[in-house]
Amino acid sequence: MSDEMRIEKIAKYLHDSHASKTRFQNLTGDLAPSSVTDAYKAQKALNRLWEQGGRGPVAGYKIALTSKAIQELVGVDKPVGAAIFSSTVHQSPAKIELDQFVRLGLEFEIAFEIAEDIPKNSHYDAESVGAFVKAIMPAFELIEDRDADYSNLDPMTLIADNAWCGGVVLGSPRYDWQSIDLSSTPVDLSFNGIVERANTGDAMGNPLNALAWLANLLAEQGRPLKKGNIVMSGSTLATKFLARDDHAIYNVDGVGSVEVQID
Repeated sequence: MSDEMRIEKIAKYLHDSHASKTRFQNLTGDLAPSSVTDAYKAQKALNRLWEQGGRGPVAGYKIALTSKAIQELVGVDKPVGAAIFSSTVHQSPAKIELDQFVRLGLEFEIAFEIAEDIPKNSHYDAESVGAFVKAIMPAFELIEDRDADYSNLDPMTLIADNAWCGGVVLGSPRYDWQSIDLSSTPVDLSFNGIVERANTGDAMGNPLNALAWLANLLAEQGRPLKKGNIVMSGSTLATKFLARDDHAIYNVDGVGSVEVQID
């Protein structure tokens, strides 16, 4: 079997697993990606199947595994990138149907709106990539982990499986964001009335570091960030797994808030 056929076989298997709501399993045997490069090729092939199958075009990208603790748990030494689809982008306040997911998690993030196509012939850092940010907004990421076993998680499978992105909920954009210090902006989460606090620097020291990392990764893969893309920069708090009637409000100081109700 050629490498190209094997990549397509992996993508078809993952596509069918999502469609049938099969529990997440590590890829093994002929389906196991042989490298990180292979895993991302499988992710892109899965993304094409979803685009053709009705999820709509890619609306942006997410970054996952931004904390060292989570990286060590999963067995990687760097974050992971994955696509967001237009049909899974929701505006706050949003109602999300729990039955659409095998197991739904919620993460708490800053989202960026990209102002113009990011050239792929440069290496970006937090400062240089910030020039391409049109707006920032508080956001939830919807995590569809399909009831994965976190004690035995293959990072190659996670990459190929589009890093479990089940969609996003976006708050109102703030366009005059440049004076906000994203390395230390306070955030608070009210989850069913219980409040937790953190700050935006809990995502890779600064969400702009995450954006720069992702911009560099995607440029290397030939799918650079485009004008209008939404980028999710990683969670400031641990994932919450959701039940019916759960309610969350995530507030980023000086930026705004985002709200979701689980039906």
